[in-house]
Amino acid sequence: MSEAVEITLLSGVRELPAAVWDACACPEAEDGRARDPFTTHRFLSALETSGSVGPGTGWEPRPMIASKGSEIIAVAPLYLKSHSQGEYVFDHSWADAFERAGGRYYPKLLCAVPFTPVTGRRLLTRPGHEAEGRAALLAGMAQITANAGISSAHVTFCTADEAALGTGADYLYRLGQQFHWFNRGYGSFDDFLEDLSSRKRKAIRKERARAQAFGGTIRALTGEAIEPAHWQAMWEFYQDTGSRKWGLPYLTRAFFDLLHEMRDDVLLVIAERDGQPVAGALNLIGREALFGRYWGCVEDHAFLHFELCYHQAVDWAIAQGLARVEAGAQGAHKLARGYLPVPTHSLHWIGHPGLRHAVADYLEAERAAVQEDIAALTDLGPFRGG
Repeated sequence: MSEAVEITLLSGVRELPAAVWDACACPEAEDGRARDPFTTHRFLSALETSGSVGPGTGWEPRPMIASKGSEIIAVAPLYLKSHSQGEYVFDHSWADAFERAGGRYYPKLLCAVPFTPVTGRRLLTRPGHEAEGRAALLAGMAQITANAGISSAHVTFCTADEAALGTGADYLYRLGQQFHWFNRGYGSFDDFLEDLSSRKRKAIRKERARAQAFGGTIRALTGEAIEPAHWQAMWEFYQDTGSRKWGLPYLTRAFFDLLHEMRDDVLLVIAERDGQPVAGALNLIGREALFGRYWGCVEDHAFLHFELCYHQAVDWAIAQGLARVEAGAQGAHKLARGYLPVPTHSLHWIGHPGLRHAVADYLEAERAAVQEDIAALTDLGPFRGG
């Protein structure tokens, strides 16, 4: 008889040794860089250690562990949420409708990387245990939600394969959209520009010239080239952008200090004038992709945002032979800069029959609209003949 899989919730990834978590999250890192830096033990534990998640934040870590006997075969970054901030897959209207009808939407369970709209594996399994591990995690989330009387469980920015598994396990499927840049074997940024329509190519060259004439220098820094002072500058940039976008920045200052310890996975693009940083973009480096995360500035200069966040990222990715650049959520303006629309995937388990029915109807209509949007934007793409 096959040994049963046992599900356990912890109070943080720090309860597990890094090697145990990463054996499920990034087994490929044994011979190089992790495919997804955001689900590694050191990234998730940095969120906990820094107080960016935990008591008082509305993000209570509850990582899920699937075990067979003494062996952990799968893990998932799971949180008990008391709000829907910092998720980028918006369910505020669901919560509002349910609570106006007399229900209680919060707390809810969320399987995700906090504050990170990046597609990646959420059901993390040891090699050889993929099928039973992922099935156990999905079933465990639904069962815990039902047993605890919680309104819902959500798995956001999961892979297409995970989305297919979830729909077969009674989860509702949600389709979203982002813009990613793809490397078509370019040897240089000019090679990439030659792939664009003449109008887009000329516009980007003018844009880059304007941005680079801001009166200073632009540097791309990673590894030992990143100094502690750079994190103070990035913190100030993040504070400025965060206060304007969200009202209260999600990450603490301590998190940036912990990022310094993993700077081999970080690319900072810094604009300096008179020796002082005036703008910057923070990226994390994966095995196949560069992930743009945060941008900010203390001076406004024409097109500098596009240069640091998009063009410099593409330039660096080409030089490093990376397959793509993912520049974060939303932003149709990225299309003109060589980024193409791609689908994103989320799963939603809802116990209340009325709420489930209403959300299912909404998601069906939303999927059709998103599919049409992706098709239309792809047809309008920036490439020659596109």
